[in-house]
Amino acid sequence: MAEQRCDVLVAGAGPTGLMLANWLVKLGVDVIVVDGKDGPTRESRALVLQARSIEIYDQLGLGDQVLEAAHRADALAPGARSRVFGRIPLGPLGTEVTPYPYLEILEQSRNEEILYDNLQKLGADVRWETPVTGVAQVDDGVEVKAGNDTIRARFCVGCDGANSTIRKARRIAFEGITNPHRFFVLDALGTGGMVGDAVNVRPGGDDFLLGFPMKGVGTWRVIGLVRDDDGDGELTEDDVRPRLRKFAVTYDRARWFATYRVHHRVAAAFRDGPFFLAGDAAHVHSPVGGQGMNTGLQDAHNLAFKLADVLRGRRRDAWLDRYEAERRPVARRLVSTTDRIFNFVTSQRFLVRTLRRLAVPLFAPLGVRTLPRSSGGSRLFQYVSQIRIHYWMTPDAKRAAHGRRDPVVGRRLPWSGANFAELRSLTWQVHAYGGVTEPDIPDIGLPVHVFPEAAPATSLKPGFLYLVRPDGFVAAESSPAEAPDAFRRAMSD
Repeated sequence: MAEQRCDVLVAGAGPTGLMLANWLVKLGVDVIVVDGKDGPTRESRALVLQARSIEIYDQLGLGDQVLEAAHRADALAPGARSRVFGRIPLGPLGTEVTPYPYLEILEQSRNEEILYDNLQKLGADVRWETPVTGVAQVDDGVEVKAGNDTIRARFCVGCDGANSTIRKARRIAFEGITNPHRFFVLDALGTGGMVGDAVNVRPGGDDFLLGFPMKGVGTWRVIGLVRDDDGDGELTEDDVRPRLRKFAVTYDRARWFATYRVHHRVAAAFRDGPFFLAGDAAHVHSPVGGQGMNTGLQDAHNLAFKLADVLRGRRRDAWLDRYEAERRPVARRLVSTTDRIFNFVTSQRFLVRTLRRLAVPLFAPLGVRTLPRSSGGSRLFQYVSQIRIHYWMTPDAKRAAHGRRDPVVGRRLPWSGANFAELRSLTWQVHAYGGVTEPDIPDIGLPVHVFPEAAPATSLKPGFLYLVRPDGFVAAESSPAEAPDAFRRAMSD
């Protein structure tokens, strides 16, 4: 049995683990990645990429490759049973806030393929068929039994899914509920009855359908409720086809079919000393909104920079507490929101079923007409695309702000149309948007980028300086005169 050492052991090579490993290696961290599977995922599984995740891929240098591999859904198509109420174009809702104002459909297996290929290009690899069988905290970090090896590392990150070995070994509670219904997921070929290149959302009285367009003519991901209608004691495609006909949806054959239960759970802690949880190991929820894989990718992005800062001596260990402080509230809010929506969509209570039957035909056509032209539509897009996520930048920031979230500080840097390329430098940096010239900006030892005045909708004000973290979030805002002190405070542990 060999003993090996590294800075970070990543347990799990799904999308979250592979994204984390990519970023850590790119940031110069020594990483070992282990996974009990024999290779990358073959099934499509999760498949929606939101705008914020594509921005992260772009910062990693993979944005164009991801977009080339994906299939674009450029609209939302609400309906009820077999009725369709039109299309809500996504482009107008997000054009001014992100370079990627659409939903990109790229199944989990292709995300993993792209990330694994890039990890190998960066000089690292995954140790497949190497399950974690034991973990322990030691004086200098962690000791993990993986396959036939003993691995000692400063830190261990559990990216090993909803049944996480790391989470269970550390006895971290996985708090939440399981939806009582059974659902099906179907990758259908030769599909008819869907609104093309749009996410189809169709609640029914006692049923619902979600349809996501995939690459390939007539290829769709379909999700809905399944019951043993034929009474044979099994849940199969034969139970699904009659239900789809209620929505006027047909298909020739299935490329993949599975049934599952939906869980809504959040880990009680995302950090336990040198152990961390990310992705499904930390939170699971319904497929409503296509948020799951994206939240895991963003967990990985957030944590990677913090680990690199500590391992390279730029920050003390307490800096890592910011990971849980920032990402766990995001997960809790997401699980709570998707839980409420999913319960409304799937509840079989008479009152809720009646409300769905009456409300959807009334409000869905109204949304088709008004959302593309309203500020509320843009705000909804920003929430779903995860670009409105907000972090409190210091432990006392919420109290100091009386709970009011700043439109810029604590959020991902607003897109001005030409300011994202600088984020590829992966460094702390100072931005200005009109009202100052470079000589006006005090030297605090960081790169400075001066841009033209930004559109008012960005909330980036001329005459102010913005401190931007390597992960693209704005840590502080200040006048030039006060920037040295304000930014140093913001960069402290």
